[in-house]
Parts: sequence; C-alpha cells; structure tokens
Amino acid sequence: MSANELVGHDNPIALLAGGEIEVVGRMPWSSNATFLVKVTDESGGAQAIYKPRRGERPLWDFEPGLHRREVAAYELSEAMGFDDVPPTVLRDGPMGEGSLQWFIEADPNVHYFTMFEGRDDLHEQLKTMAVFDIVANNTDRKGGHVLVDANDHVWGIDHGVCFSADFKLRTVIWDFATENLTPHHKAALEQVASQVPLRVAALLDDDEVQAIRQRARWLLEAGVLPYDPSGRRVPWPLV
Repeated sequence: MSANELVGHDNPIALLAGGEIEVVGRMPWSSNATFLVKVTDESGGAQAIYKPRRGERPLWDFEPGLHRREVAAYELSEAMGFDDVPPTVLRDGPMGEGSLQWFIEADPNVHYFTMFEGRDDLHEQLKTMAVFDIVANNTDRKGGHVLVDANDHVWGIDHGVCFSADFKLRTVIWDFATENLTPHHKAALEQVASQVPLRVAALLDDDEVQAIRQRARWLLEAGVLPYDPSGRRVPWPLV
C-alpha cells in the first residue's frame, strides 16, 4: 500500500505538508509532548500525530531534534520500498517545528506479540520491519509500536530514537533470527549500502549516515537476520 492509498485522502503527504493544523488533544503515556491533530485542506481532512521539538525531553545519547529522526525513518522506509512507516513530514505547527505523521487507525489491543502468535499472514511484513529496524538502528521497537490497519497493512511508529552512529538496537522482533533475507530485502539493502538517499541524509549527521551504510552492508554479508545471544537487546516495557 502506498501513501496515496491510505484511506481518507488521495495525497497524504500533500495534506500533511500544506494543511491547516488543529490540535485535538495530547496523547497519553508519551514521554515527549505528542499531540493528536486534525489536518485539513480544500480536498478534505485527516488525523495526524504532531511531535514538536519544543516538547522533547532531553536525552544524554541523542541531540535535540528527535522529530527529524521521525521524518528520516519515513524517508528511509520509502527509499527501501518497505512502506512500513506512515507518511511523515517536517513542518511548522502550533508549537513550532515538528514532525507530522499520518494517524493509523488500529486496535490498541493488537500489537507485535498478538500478530506474531495469531497472524501468520503478517509474518513477512513483520520480518521486513525487523530488517528496517536494524538499518535504522531502532533503540525502542516495543510491541505496541507495531500496528496493523483495517487493510492488514503493518506499520511501525515512534522512531525518534533511531539512527545513532553507535549500535544501539533494542527491539522485540527477534522471532525471525537466522532466517534468510528475501531478494526484496537484499535489493533494498544494496541500494542503501551504495548510497543513503539525500532525503534521509539531510536530516542526520554525517557519521549517522555512514553508519546506515555500514549496517546495510553487515546485513547483506550475513544474509540472514541476526540473533541476540545476550537476550538484552529489548526495550522496556516490552509493549
């Protein structure tokens, strides 16, 4: 499913980039300021998630500007042809510059663990997300950060702590360890290993961009998804 096929609007990126933003409310249980908003233009409207830089909690291992990493994750997913991050743009909003991401309607009781246990038909999408998270160096892939919409399309959200130059992978998606990469995965990895797309690189530091290429090469050389012998590369809480 491409961004243009999302329910409710024929061009989500155009709507997110140019629509008028109205704050609906603050999302609960978020460590940083995260707002549900309504975005409208002359062709319609939709809900989105707005994460302003002004509302970020300082972190010792990431520079301010986590919202830019949210956008970089979307751009990387698109460049790799994975389509597993909702459309996301960088723009000014009611509280200044932030990321604005298409809101995915999903059952909050359905997450990675329930999908893996009960939905074999989604396993290939989940496996692709595991590949994506390694390349993006996701340090916080909780089970609840994996959503499935009404069309059985799997999406990953919350990518503000990705792309560190140091390997910090923490994820719940270890069930596909030692499984072979598919031809689609390999083609996507070869592309990124050769050159990180400018739309991604422009949002990150040079050392972080180089680390993306290194992780892609590492996965290509292995040919399989890695496993974690320590059992410690998981986020907390798990969901």
